[in-house]
Amino acid sequence: MRNGVSKSKNIDMESYSKHGRRYDRAFKEDAVALVAGGRAQREVARDLGIPVGSLNNWVRLARSGQPLPHSSNLTTETQEQLELRRLRQENEYLRRQREILKKALGILSAEMPHNVTR
Repeated sequence: MRNGVSKSKNIDMESYSKHGRRYDRAFKEDAVALVAGGRAQREVARDLGIPVGSLNNWVRLARSGQPLPHSSNLTTETQEQLELRRLRQENEYLRRQREILKKALGILSAEMPHNVTR
């Protein structure tokens, strides 16, 4: 494990730097919008795979009317690179959601009596 990133996971290493992961402004705005829509910060951070502290900073900036910062290395990306990164983030999010549903199904299946008919 290096910089908090497991080598066993298939993660886009270009979005990492010596200071951690970098997020574009649109991603930050979407995350803040989820919190503004009533979802808990911990829940949003967990679902998006981001640190709670980062999300808290973005929400605080947004509430104070300050623009959300953007990473300088993300501004040089081409449209194809942006789309690829966005799709990878979405894919990782969907993988996590699938794992949650699998675990829930396992729990519910274990609790359900075997003689129940439909």
